[in-house]
Amino acid sequence: MMFSREIGQQERERLLLAPYAMHSADSAGRVHQESAHLYRNAYQRDRDRIVHSSAFRRLAHKTQVFLGTMGDYHRSRLTHTLEVTSIARTIGRTLQLNEDLIEPLALMHDIGHPPFGHAGEDVLNECLSEHGGFNHNAQALRIVELLEHRYPNFPGLNLTREVLSGQRMRSNKKSRSEDRGQESPLLEVQVVDAADSIAYDAHDPDDAIEMGLLTLGELADSQLWRDATKATQQRYTALDQHETRRAVVHAVIDRLAGDLLTATQERIGKLQPGSTTEVQSQTDLLVAGSTELVEQQRELESLLFERVYRHPEVLQQRKRATETLQHRFEELTRGHILLPENYLALVPNEGLPRVVADFLASMTDRSALDGREYGDRENYVTVATIGLEK
Repeated sequence: MMFSREIGQQERERLLLAPYAMHSADSAGRVHQESAHLYRNAYQRDRDRIVHSSAFRRLAHKTQVFLGTMGDYHRSRLTHTLEVTSIARTIGRTLQLNEDLIEPLALMHDIGHPPFGHAGEDVLNECLSEHGGFNHNAQALRIVELLEHRYPNFPGLNLTREVLSGQRMRSNKKSRSEDRGQESPLLEVQVVDAADSIAYDAHDPDDAIEMGLLTLGELADSQLWRDATKATQQRYTALDQHETRRAVVHAVIDRLAGDLLTATQERIGKLQPGSTTEVQSQTDLLVAGSTELVEQQRELESLLFERVYRHPEVLQQRKRATETLQHRFEELTRGHILLPENYLALVPNEGLPRVVADFLASMTDRSALDGREYGDRENYVTVATIGLEK
């Protein structure tokens, strides 16, 4: 029965997926070998392992852009992740890619974020400036390869090599953009990156308007939002302010996703790749929007940076968050407060600063702000009591 079901999954992929998609039958497997599951393919198992991880659950209380203290409408890191996954699956299905692979890639893509979003990431990067720095994409790999403890036979989640490789390419994205001679990612990985951009270009302005940091009129300085607003007003004649905003958000997503699909299908049509190997041999990404829409996204992101991400209220919250995290790091590395034993066990191999960053990065905004994770628990000991050096 197991054999027939496995063949059934492979046959389904053969019928539905393009030859340039990543088929589960061609997976390079896992670092720690495991037998096949009765009714889930390898990428479906990856999805479930990520969703059931403690790091994934904590995303519900981690900052996307705005801290939870600023309201309860705006996106958390978890809701952003789910929105990226939804957009990515839609794009992937249209391109006949492997949605089962896209899903774990998308669900994992932000799992390494510390509390307070990019502000927290900047603090930990500064704290680890002499220890290799901190990057949320690289931290995601540490979580799924080392820090999560859910199985008795191996550390981490033992995800497939395709998911790990996709995340590794995300962590190396800056260097890739500077040297396009490197191997391109699988199309499924490219789709998740594109969906991430679409999600925050639509939803960060929506959150900012709801919080009173920006108006729909101010967003008219962006060509992308101006065109989406005009299209919405032509389609609907009697919407109130809130209905208009929601309709414009939908229009922005549709415009970006539609343009991405059109431009990507055109590139794929010209290349006619017959395998993932041909995709990865390309020097330029195949999944990308048109030049016009990419420029409009850049224009919007510049506007958001100046008027939202640098808004005085946001900067005030960021300052409070960064000071808190900096203080926590100093306390822990000096051995003045408690640290869980499972983290201390990593210190001999990883070094105390890195392990402290691992611990702090695992925290939610709330626990980092009020120190509730520092309670007097039986499985916590002070760094000082076991003689570990900074």
